[in-house]
Formats: sequence, C-alpha cells, structure tokens
Amino acid sequence: MIQTQHYTNSTIAVPIKATKVARIESIDLLRGVVMIIMALDHVRDFFHHDVYYYDPTDLTQTSPILFFTRFITHFCAPVFVFLAGTSAFLSGKRKSKRELSIFLLTRGIWLVFVELFILSLIKSFNPTYPYFNLQVIWAIGICMIVLSALIHLKRAYILIIGLALVFGHNLLDNVHVGGDGVASFLWSFLHEQKLFEFGRFTFFLNYPVMAWIGIMALGYCCGSLFVADENTRKKTLTWMGFSAIALFILLRLGNWYGDPHPWSIQRNAVFSFLSFMNVTKYPPSLQYTLITLGPALLFLAYAEKPLRQIGEKIVVYGRVPMFYYILHFLLIHSFASIAGVLTGYPEMVVLSKSIFRTPEIQGYGFNLAVVYLIWIGLVLLLYPICKWYDRYKRENLSRYPFLSYL
Repeated sequence: MIQTQHYTNSTIAVPIKATKVARIESIDLLRGVVMIIMALDHVRDFFHHDVYYYDPTDLTQTSPILFFTRFITHFCAPVFVFLAGTSAFLSGKRKSKRELSIFLLTRGIWLVFVELFILSLIKSFNPTYPYFNLQVIWAIGICMIVLSALIHLKRAYILIIGLALVFGHNLLDNVHVGGDGVASFLWSFLHEQKLFEFGRFTFFLNYPVMAWIGIMALGYCCGSLFVADENTRKKTLTWMGFSAIALFILLRLGNWYGDPHPWSIQRNAVFSFLSFMNVTKYPPSLQYTLITLGPALLFLAYAEKPLRQIGEKIVVYGRVPMFYYILHFLLIHSFASIAGVLTGYPEMVVLSKSIFRTPEIQGYGFNLAVVYLIWIGLVLLLYPICKWYDRYKRENLSRYPFLSYL
C-alpha cells in the first residue's frame, strides 16, 4: 500500500507544487471503508468454525449470509491496488520521475519483504517459516516494482498496457504449466494460483500478479482525474463506474467472456443470484474487476464532500493502511490463539502451515454471529491506536522519512 497526500487543483497554468490545494478525502475514505471490511474476512479466517471445511463461495454448502460475508470483502484487494496506483501518480506531482521511480522500487521491495518475513510470522507465530502465503501485500509490492519502470513511458502507453492486462489476461486461462519447475513457478507467478513445496518450505502463490499489474497501471492513469476540476472528475468517475457495472452484467448474463467459472441456474432464485455474483478472484478475472472497481469508482465520484463525524473516523484507518494491516493481523491471531487455548485447541497458538491446511484444529471456531462481534470489537479497538499513529506520522514524517513505508 502506498499513501500520499491527495490534492486537487483547478488552476492549470500554475505549477501544482507552488499552489495551495485542498486534500481530497474521498480516497482516504474509500481506503478506510475497505480496511474495515477487510478485517471481517480475516476475522472469519481465524474464528469461523466452517472455514476449515469448505469455501464460503461453495454454493453446495454455503448460506447467503456467509456468501456475502465473503463477497463483500472482494472489494478490498482491487481497491487497494487501484488506489496504490492513483496515489503513486499523485506522489509524482511532488517528485521527479526519477525520485518517484526509486520510491516505488524501494517501496515495492519493502512490501515483498513485509509479506515474506513479517506477515508470514504474524499469521503463523512460527519462526521456522514453513509456509509463505503470497497475498495482496506481495502483489502490491511486485506491482510497484513494475510500475517504477512503467512510469517512464507516456501515460497513453501505460493505459494501453493496463487495459490489455485487465481485459486480456483471461485469454490465457486455459494455459497451464505442469510440475513444480522454474517454468511452472514463473507461470504461477504471472497467472495461475498454485502451491509449491521446496523441501520443508511451502510457497502458495495466492496472488498471480499479471492482472494486478494492470489494475495498478489503470489506477495510476486515473490519478490525473484528481488534479482536474471537481466537475470533470465526478462526471468521468461516474461514467467509468456505471460503464464497468454495465459491462459486467452484459458479459456475465451471456457467460461471454471474462471469468473461467460461468454462472448457472440453481435450486432457487437466491442461489441463482449467488451463482451470478460468484466471480473469480485468483487471479482477478475481468468480471471480478469490473464488479468491484465499478462501485468503487462511483464511491469516489459521490463521496467527495465535507466529512461528517463517522466519515472523519473512517478516514483515520485509510490514512495509515500499512500500519493497520500489520497490526490487525497481529491482534487477530493473538486473540484466536487465546480462544484456541481456552476451547481446547492449543495448535491455534503456532500454526505449522496455513490456517486452512492445519487439520489438527478442525472443530475449533465459532458461529458467524460471534465472528461479527469480534470484528466490530477489533475495529473499535484499532481506532485510537490508528488515530495516535496518524497524528505521530504527520508530525514526524519530515524528521523520520522511513515512516512513509509504514
């Protein structure tokens, strides 16, 4: 995740660096909303009883409320990645191309390190590192490394590359590379979710990066809207948002293109609708991207207004995304460890592999109502901590530049 100051300036003739501008809170507000929603999915991962038995999007076993508990969190990763690209563009308004490129490169390397060695430890509490689950922070890091090179191209070329990756990668869905050799690893790195075991180490390439690179590139190109006048920005974001949703409905209705798993008529209307919405995240299909980023673009278009009391609190989470992300996983696993010990499952303290691949703790967990209560309590607990860090970071960033990486 990358966080910058987000500005608007309607005076084209005056350099942005020299003009006093107002912060656009809608970006932080959207990021804060998805940070809160994201915590629900991770609390479910560590606390819900059924997580060890079936996927919440498995229509043969799920319930509507469980399905949408999972589906609502689909918005998080694409919004993170898209806004990281947008923020990179806005950061470039205060940096030279070379400075921005170096920042993105070093930021990307740092995020890959965080995923491999900090988050892997927090999620497992196992210092032997038997299992590396390469998820969204890894993907954002790789995307930033690629973007550090792409920004030297003309913006039109970046847009073409982004559109080609987002709209075209599903053409490769039937391409598979078997085995666990270098070619298979590289293909999985780009486009196919896969598990690799090398001796005692297990690597799960959960977020193949090809499509995510495209999403970040499109977010970077959309950054120009946030230095345009408000009316232009709102009209363009509205048109883009509704167009994305309409294209999703069109493609999905006919099962034409853009998702490897077509929808079908189910046992009743509710489950038929669930099937229609059950799009593919790993890797993010075109249809998945359209139905998640479309509403996000509309949110950006219509949330740009003075913040009310609740909005001011949500923005706090959006201003410290990396700090929040690391801390919320640490708290979730810590609380789950305590719950595991108290309910007779001490294995929750140290997970030898992914929480989903630990058969010793099958039987542990709670119902969905408890999951929601824990989620609400976690978010409330994190608020004063994030508010403190947000204030500390803003007051000390010039003195401690490394704070921009957390």
